[in-house]
Amino acid sequence: MGIFEPFRAIGYITSSVPFSVQRLGTETFVTVSVGKAFQIYNCAKLNLVLVGPQLPKKIRALASYREYTFAAYGNDIAVFKRAHQVATWSRHSAKVNLLLLFGEHILSGDVHGNMFIWAFKGIDQNLAPFGHMVMDKKFTPSCVMHPDTYLNKVLLGSEEGSLQLWNISTKKKLFEFRGWNSSICSCVSSPALDVVAVGCADGKIHVHNIRYDEELVTFTHSTRGSVTALSFSTDGQPLLASGGSSGVISIWNLEKKRLQSVIREAHDSSITSLHFFANEPVLMSSSVDNSIKMWIFDTSDGDPRLLRFRSGHSAPPLCIKFYANGRHILSAGPGSCLSPFFCYPVGLDQQSRELSQRHISKRAKKLKVKEEEIKLKPVIAFDCAEIRERDWCNVVTCHMDTTQAYVWRLQNFVLGEHILTPSPENPTPVKTCAISACGNFALLGTTGGWIERFNLQSGFSRGAYLDMSEQKSCAHDGEVVGVACDSTNTLMISAGYHGDIKVWNFKERELKSRWEIGYSVVKIVYHRLNGLLATVTDDLVIRLFDIVALRMVRKFEGHTDRVTDLCFSEDGKWLLSSSMDGSLRIWDVILARQIDAIHVDVAITALSMSPNMDILATTHVDQNGVYLWVNQAMFSGASNIDSYASGKEVVSVKLPSVSSKEHSQVDDSEKVKDSEKVVVSISQPKDALGFTRDKQIPDLVTLSLLPKSQWQSLINLDIIKARNKPIEPPKKPEKAPFFLPSIPSLSGEILFKPSKPAEDEMDAKDDGETDTKIKLDTPPTHFVNLLQSSAETKNFSAFTDYLKGLSPSTLDMELRMLQIIDDDDQQEPENRLELFSLELLLDYFIHETSHRSNFEFLQAVIRLFLKIHGETIRCQSRLQDKARKLLDIQCVVWQRVEKLFQSARCVVAFLSNSQL
Repeated sequence: MGIFEPFRAIGYITSSVPFSVQRLGTETFVTVSVGKAFQIYNCAKLNLVLVGPQLPKKIRALASYREYTFAAYGNDIAVFKRAHQVATWSRHSAKVNLLLLFGEHILSGDVHGNMFIWAFKGIDQNLAPFGHMVMDKKFTPSCVMHPDTYLNKVLLGSEEGSLQLWNISTKKKLFEFRGWNSSICSCVSSPALDVVAVGCADGKIHVHNIRYDEELVTFTHSTRGSVTALSFSTDGQPLLASGGSSGVISIWNLEKKRLQSVIREAHDSSITSLHFFANEPVLMSSSVDNSIKMWIFDTSDGDPRLLRFRSGHSAPPLCIKFYANGRHILSAGPGSCLSPFFCYPVGLDQQSRELSQRHISKRAKKLKVKEEEIKLKPVIAFDCAEIRERDWCNVVTCHMDTTQAYVWRLQNFVLGEHILTPSPENPTPVKTCAISACGNFALLGTTGGWIERFNLQSGFSRGAYLDMSEQKSCAHDGEVVGVACDSTNTLMISAGYHGDIKVWNFKERELKSRWEIGYSVVKIVYHRLNGLLATVTDDLVIRLFDIVALRMVRKFEGHTDRVTDLCFSEDGKWLLSSSMDGSLRIWDVILARQIDAIHVDVAITALSMSPNMDILATTHVDQNGVYLWVNQAMFSGASNIDSYASGKEVVSVKLPSVSSKEHSQVDDSEKVKDSEKVVVSISQPKDALGFTRDKQIPDLVTLSLLPKSQWQSLINLDIIKARNKPIEPPKKPEKAPFFLPSIPSLSGEILFKPSKPAEDEMDAKDDGETDTKIKLDTPPTHFVNLLQSSAETKNFSAFTDYLKGLSPSTLDMELRMLQIIDDDDQQEPENRLELFSLELLLDYFIHETSHRSNFEFLQAVIRLFLKIHGETIRCQSRLQDKARKLLDIQCVVWQRVEKLFQSARCVVAFLSNSQL
């Protein structure tokens, strides 16, 4: 365990796997893949409603039916009921790339042409596939669909260009269509019977009648690339939507047999899925560019318009920063269709926002230019300030190879009205930027060595910083690597690529001091509270400078490749650095040493630590999301960081996953094999004692739902007895009421005494031998009998319900009746009935603790049990072994609970600050 542990990944919307749409009642849901996990959105507002667990491999195909989700990964198919995996189908010997929901069955196909048919209704009874079809060696399935009204028949498209119609009931091929000499990429059924649309790799769409094997119409995409997705409208309009690998969506009119409209900039990359909603003029599309969009056909000219969308970065973000006291994360980089700038609320991924560039399509049409010419280039640096958020633009961005800097109004999530252009006489690309602590000024540094200050409210220039000692009129002789200003607008610090650090008077713009590092500077980070400047040079050494004293105070070495980013903790005690060698190192500024280091498989490109120091956000190479890490120092409660930090040792850690619940393989899973060696596993875990485990949410504890007073009274029973002890003996009332004599019982039930002569009662009391005999021959109580029967059947649910129904005092009496009081008895202690009952009780506690059910009630009962029988357990070796096992299981469960509390506190800390 290190200082930072994986929490979760945000910013992932969809991947290259086609989505699956299902309707439940009046609502429609779409299931998408995000790598090794799946997500379900409500199509009403594209809200995220469920995230599936992490699978061992990336998902290759999806299908869904009501509350079931089927995900193909590698050679296996996982079956989920909501978010819980209930089965794994393992029959394929190659990678599964096709899944089709077919009535009450699932049809799966792999790259080798093997097709299996699975029955998912009643999974416990239908463990093996009941059908198997083998394609020809010259037929590689690329898509599969079910023609409407065709009973037990599916249509298969191939990479070789042919179509085949199969009967899955008889497992026979009915007909083979000759095809169009081009690989088939997509196939969909139309509302008209016997008619299907086939999309090919050559960009042509063939509307074909499969009953008579006739071509009805052929459309051709004007853009290059294959037809990757198709969908027919079902609201009465004769429309066919097609998507290609270029990101363009084309709408074809089937009656007029011509192109009706084109959405040219629908997506930035290949379109994977298209779907017209049933009886609605709404089209949903997904793409490899990490976005889902919905288009509505409600305009007078019939062209679709964007209704709603969810999108993330289509390329790995280049820089991130926490905002709004850690409640949001700003990320920027190579963008999406609207903007390269995103705002992610921490803990509320469904409220992520994309900053708009103000009607790109309308501006492009007005200026008669392409949208690509108006789009902003990738962001390479930005800075933000919260203090003036409501007054004017509070974000400044620098873009790749762009001579201007742009401002953004984060309150409205839009591009600002001003464009900042430093040195208009000799324009050079803007490389770095910074906003003053007061939020009024923006500092821009260019590749030509120019530094200029702008007023954010008006957008006007407020002067440039010039060093007269340089050969030309500029601030640095070379590229400006970074600029920063202090918290009082007194000093401005700048760094040049050639290794010169300069300190300026902020208001007068005069040079106060400078010094040479001796190496080329790559990046600088300034901490306003402690006045330390961290620099990274091309010799892979991190140097800290005191700006006031003008001297180097710290020097950190350890990275073996290019340092990609730096950041200070809010209190200035830690400095975090990332490198292309895959390491993240934490340096203690006060102790001047490395306190922790982790290594990830994918190198970190940017990092930022929240102001509360509880969350670390990172971006990585070839990863489109933002990854969150939890600071153990904020939640573990340990006062000494060295107790869990790694020091100079580098520890390998996996990246956070989209799902907070990892996929876990159960060791004791039932495996069913038939004559053809089909393996299907149903998770039915058992504990160490072999008891069958009830349904339980993994890694969570279940409470008993008893009143708080009932289980707390077990803990404070001695205090309650002492408080309720009578002060004086009871007094006989003057007129006692009539009542029937009853027998006291442990269960609380009222049992009336049978009428006996008074003489018989007196004789029974006087006969001491008879009393002893009755005591010795008393049968076991209902408590002991129920405990023994539950242990024999290996099911303690009835015994638990019985304990929960007892009052605290009755349960205390039942436990005390198992005490070994007469130590002088000649019977061996090992053969005592009480000792055997204590052993069964310990087994019961081990069973229930390992299952993490009735958690708070069980903890109270264990405490009372150890208080009464602790001395007996200490004296008996056979009980000591059981107690040690209970202690081990208790420690494991508590560690899981602490980790869950840590994650929960992390989320609650952000949610408490968020404005829901």
